[in-house]
Amino acid sequence: MLCILTGKVQTGKSRWLRELVDDLTADGVPCYGVLAPGLWVESDGPAADAHGYEKLGIGNVLLPGGTEVAFALRADLADEAEPCTQSDRAQLGWRISDAALAQVNAHFAALPALAARDGRPGLLVADELGRLELLRGEGLGQAMALLEAGPTRAFPHALVVVRDYLADTAEERFGPLWGGAVRIAPDEAGRRQVLELLS
Repeated sequence: MLCILTGKVQTGKSRWLRELVDDLTADGVPCYGVLAPGLWVESDGPAADAHGYEKLGIGNVLLPGGTEVAFALRADLADEAEPCTQSDRAQLGWRISDAALAQVNAHFAALPALAARDGRPGLLVADELGRLELLRGEGLGQAMALLEAGPTRAFPHALVVVRDYLADTAEERFGPLWGGAVRIAPDEAGRRQVLELLS
């Protein structure tokens, strides 16, 4: 089964998912894939949110293991000399490093062999799939390939994070391949749905 974690910007999706992954790992359920926490600083500037924080970039945490990758910076803050071919071509608000994309794609490509060595079925996690992946066929192509393969012995279930306006696209594309899809929110009800699925 596929879980689609969705919601509007700054609704705590990545933080909620990090807590869920930590709890699953502690309970012996391995999680494979990527978390994408935001990089925030306190701010009273024009880009600050209602809580006084400003988002500067996006990191990637590779699961399992926790290796951290500097993934993207806000376009107005990024080094113009850093190659960010795909995000520049798509005119995103974030500049996603070509090198970071290559590293994260290599990680996703290695996950089936890693899970086979571990010998325990786990949850495939992709945080997050956006316009590059779902509308342009670029970005995290190796994550898309794993999702398009459907459930396997290593990954009987998957959880993907998408913005609300892409949830229909993700469900239509992947739901039939996974025997269905369920949309969840970053709340206690969503947590219960994932735990019941994995129990």
